[in-house]
Amino acid sequence: MGTGKRGLIATAVAMVCAVTVLAAPGTAFANPTPSPTPSAGPALAAGKDLEAVRKKLDKLYRAAGRATDEYNAAEEKADKQSAEVVELAKKIVKGQEKLRKLKARAGAAAAAQYRGGGLPPEAHLVLSDTPQDFLDGAGRVREGHHATKGLLGELTRTQEDLEQYAKDASAQWKKLEAGRKAKAAAQKKIEKQIAQAEKLESALQKEEQERLAELEKEAANKAQTAWLDSGILDEVNGKASEQGKKAVQYATAQIGKPYQWGAEGPKTYDCSGLTSQAWISAGRGIPRTSQEQWKRLPHIDIQDMRPGDLIIYFGDASHVAMYIGDGAMVHAPRPGRTVTIAGAGTMPILGVVRPDADTGAN
Repeated sequence: MGTGKRGLIATAVAMVCAVTVLAAPGTAFANPTPSPTPSAGPALAAGKDLEAVRKKLDKLYRAAGRATDEYNAAEEKADKQSAEVVELAKKIVKGQEKLRKLKARAGAAAAAQYRGGGLPPEAHLVLSDTPQDFLDGAGRVREGHHATKGLLGELTRTQEDLEQYAKDASAQWKKLEAGRKAKAAAQKKIEKQIAQAEKLESALQKEEQERLAELEKEAANKAQTAWLDSGILDEVNGKASEQGKKAVQYATAQIGKPYQWGAEGPKTYDCSGLTSQAWISAGRGIPRTSQEQWKRLPHIDIQDMRPGDLIIYFGDASHVAMYIGDGAMVHAPRPGRTVTIAGAGTMPILGVVRPDADTGAN
């Protein structure tokens, strides 16, 4: 606790920096844009193997997406905990300064008593020359007792506060360390899954890669067609709120920018980085990760969906996109892809959430 003010704050900031250093790209996944299916052309001898490759790649990128949500969640917690550590460091500095002043006051009181011959106030009172002096002295003694008692009480409380701040700072530091480890572990998962996917793709010949892209489009189109054939759009006719329009404008303005796991723009995005930033631009802060967006934002029936709403995909809520109307959504798909518009039904929909559920639409 003997550290100076600059030293404590510098230490706290250094701790924050050390824990939040692990910034890197983030992950999500999605099937490509459901444009009209191109002609498949002559089937390759390894056609069935390519379909297996497509499913394997989807599995790898989905695993990377789950790990990205873990990474983003750990990063978000680290940011909050870092801020708390800094605030505690400031409180410790203020507490130390207050304690120093209180001790100085106590020392001054002791010195005054020494200069008075070392006699306690009560002794001076007994030695008063006149009744009036006695009465005046009695009042001063009472005031002195109250002041001394108050000073001692304030000293005790300040020392107790400092001890509590130190305990809180230690607890937050342990949480930060645990968060750093969780973040590093998630990063390893992401990098491992992406590396495996890239290795798998790089082993394909050019014509196999082209055929693989066709298979991906076919799978996306098939899913979108089935979704549309269900008659879902017959019910979906909601109009965007003013904030929803702004969020859609932001998200669609990012089309063509690369996907990067852990990224929140402005040059690259992961899936939840795109949706969270789009809503921040519209004046509405929302959770950073797709899983937290699913947990904490109001759920909306698909039939009531309107532009600006967020579509959460897969049973683990590991991917998110923004509905833009007419059965389409905009999202940051996965590594190697760019922000794009795709059919809202190209992936299994878990549900829909609305960041501005407390506002109406025009």
